[in-house]
Amino acid sequence: MIRIGFVIEQALGHVTHGQNLQKNVALDPSIDAKWVLPAWEAGGLAGLIPNWTFRAGWQARQGIAGLQRQAPLDALFFHTQVTAVLATNWINQIPSIISLDATPMQYDELGEFYAHDPGPAWLENWKWKLNRNAFRTAKHIVTWSEWAKEGLVRDYEVPADKITVIPPGVNVQEWCRPQQRAGSPNAPVKILFVGGNLERKGGFVLLEAFRSLKTILANDESESKIELHLVTKDQVDEEPGLFVYNNMQPNSAPLRQLYHDCDIFCLPTYGDCLPMVLSEAGAAGLPTISTNVAAIPEITLDGKTGYIIPPGDASSLVQALKKLVVDAGFRQQQGKQATEYVQQKFDAQANATRLLKLLKETAEHHSSKR
Repeated sequence: MIRIGFVIEQALGHVTHGQNLQKNVALDPSIDAKWVLPAWEAGGLAGLIPNWTFRAGWQARQGIAGLQRQAPLDALFFHTQVTAVLATNWINQIPSIISLDATPMQYDELGEFYAHDPGPAWLENWKWKLNRNAFRTAKHIVTWSEWAKEGLVRDYEVPADKITVIPPGVNVQEWCRPQQRAGSPNAPVKILFVGGNLERKGGFVLLEAFRSLKTILANDESESKIELHLVTKDQVDEEPGLFVYNNMQPNSAPLRQLYHDCDIFCLPTYGDCLPMVLSEAGAAGLPTISTNVAAIPEITLDGKTGYIIPPGDASSLVQALKKLVVDAGFRQQQGKQATEYVQQKFDAQANATRLLKLLKETAEHHSSKR
């Protein structure tokens, strides 16, 4: 068996990615997987460190050291680079792959939406060198998207042939709708939004568009009716046709059922890299509407699996929603194409197999050289 240490950042959507990886890696009997999960809310000494990079890095170093004391590791896998920048001593000793959804510079470009401000020039230069050195030392790099790969090549001097694009994805069989939902012709069309931070994810723009579209449909004397279902941590005032869920858990059966009960998925986000909820929606057979931010156009194909709109553009959002609401046949066709596309590119089990193949090759190449 190949003994591999998986160091997975436990923040934002990376938690779900880690859960999917753990489930799919366990299916490979040739892998002895060991997990280090640097937590945002850490205890002990790590909990006293205010900076997330240093807090995660400290936990990663300690976790790897503990695994090495038990038995030598054949390979290391870091996701994201946040967990790797302070572990270059281990990356020098153990063949390692670093995975990321966005480079630090790309994250800085989206920083205002994450309440993240770049530091002074000297600090940013030091941070750039730390990340560049980690990328240089790693045997290989995995990115979630072509967008992130381009950022590594352009901004961090990483050769393109050292990078493989492997998206995260979802366990398609779990998320796939058991059968086509047979709704009544007079039933409301249900629009679903899933995002913890309502403001950053465009939830307030969606609320504005939802109210406008209700008025438009009423004035047109349309038979189409709509509901909006918001899965978020934020509190929202009640209003007709609005349903809010504050306690849904990632990857849970109730959340999957909500996807299956809805008709359209909408995430008009201002700041995201590659939101995993879009692949969940596609797997569940929902056409998706999102924004031309970062790598999102790589998962929502404009005009084929849904629509891409500019962030903050309520008018464009109303138009896109209306096309999908009033034409059930078109909506179902887009949803079917979304499922097919997710099955092809964002199936977590298939992509985990690709990732493990790369890790095995990295470990075996190092072993043969040794």
